Amino acid sequence: MNERYRKVSDAGALLAGDAEEWVAVLDTKTNLMWSVEVLKRKTFKTAATSVKKLAIGGFKDWRLPTVEELFLLADRTRKDPAIDTDFFPDTPSDWFWSSTVLAGSPAGCAWCVYFGYGSGHWGVQGNESYVRAVRAGQ
Repeated sequence: MNERYRKVSDAGALLAGDAEEWVAVLDTKTNLMWSVEVLKRKTFKTAATSVKKLAIGGFKDWRLPTVEELFLLADRTRKDPAIDTDFFPDTPSDWFWSSTVLAGSPAGCAWCVYFGYGSGHWGVQGNESYVRAVRAGQ
């Protein structure tokens, strides 16, 4: 049983590890709460505005994660996808946006994490990638 993650109900309550329905996951190591649902592929700008509109688990302070935060979900002992699928099912082995822009081109590129293998690279902000929202835990 993974003791790092805790499932969170639609009402924001912590659930038992064997719960069959949950909308968010609390990372007890970082105190970050993650959406379980993956938002469809979006451009960087649309991704950033879309997560701010979310209301998950009774919380409305969702945001796009930094690249460092997003890397924390990558489990490099797994592949296709490189994430704990017991807590994050249906995660595509694909690119996910972070809020971290590329220093050399802050208006044009941002960092992404690839959940096929848990690697990272920058992407052109006009391209589309998946989105997973995050918020500070309690």
